[in-house]
Amino acid sequence: MSFRLQPTAPARPNRCQLFGPGSNTKLFPKMAASAADVINLDLEDSVAPNDKAQARRNIIAASHEIDWNTKYLSVRINGLDTPYWYRDVVELLEEGSERIDQIMIPKVGCAADVYAVDALVTAIEAAKGRTKKISLEVIIESAAGIAHVEEIAAASPRLQAMSLGAADFAASMGMQTTGIGGTQENYYMLRDGAKYWSDPWHWAQAAIVAACRTHGILPVDGPFGDFSDDDGFRAQALRSATLGMVGKWAIHPKQIALANEVFTPSDEAVTEAREILAAMEEAKARGEGATVYKGRLVDIASIKQAEVIVRQAEMIKD
Repeated sequence: MSFRLQPTAPARPNRCQLFGPGSNTKLFPKMAASAADVINLDLEDSVAPNDKAQARRNIIAASHEIDWNTKYLSVRINGLDTPYWYRDVVELLEEGSERIDQIMIPKVGCAADVYAVDALVTAIEAAKGRTKKISLEVIIESAAGIAHVEEIAAASPRLQAMSLGAADFAASMGMQTTGIGGTQENYYMLRDGAKYWSDPWHWAQAAIVAACRTHGILPVDGPFGDFSDDDGFRAQALRSATLGMVGKWAIHPKQIALANEVFTPSDEAVTEAREILAAMEEAKARGEGATVYKGRLVDIASIKQAEVIVRQAEMIKD
């Protein structure tokens, strides 16, 4: 391993990020009472241009008036190619309460995009004397974003999470699909006359996970558009979790339980992880660097994997 140690990601649950438009205030109390770990109040795609200013005022009021309990409260601002984003940042941080935890930046294409928002946030925090530092999450949803994914991951110490935005990503890449996430009908291999579907998002997710893990950021899977397809959502989430992602978006309340189910370590997995750690402790006491657990070799790498599972379980329990 490189002598430059891989930093750890922020220690907070991020199994499900629930989205809701800032223009629909009726949803806010329901979102606050949900089982999602992160709430993303949206000012971007789900809000019509004529409603942007009112949606911003709605979110500012909600930051003061609604009890968000232990939710990590995030606001998705408008893209940097719009005339709205700077007012989003200025008004949210000058008028919003310190209950706001994070700003989500859409369609990030390079490190300079993150720097621009970081610089504005830093100036406002200093001017207003805000005591809680705002974190940032970016969405990779363009060819430029995935091409520059590692420099984006290293762009700011405020950066805590990175998500894949499948729909805009597909459009930017010129992919022949209208589906948001999941297996695509024409993306298959043919063997002996039978079709085998693979995952067209796999490579982008793997690139995001690698960049995030290199720089201590939480990698998150984005939306699954067909909220009537529970099995499809679960399958996508399981693939994402296997690749190393820590959570997934929910664009409908019914997807919250599915995301939490997949990204919460099972009791069996936690028990096994604890047993592996105990077995390795016994091995170390004997002066051994590896041991056998249930018929398979476990070593230092096994400890790291087991510690991740135990740490996840303990954060969720807390």
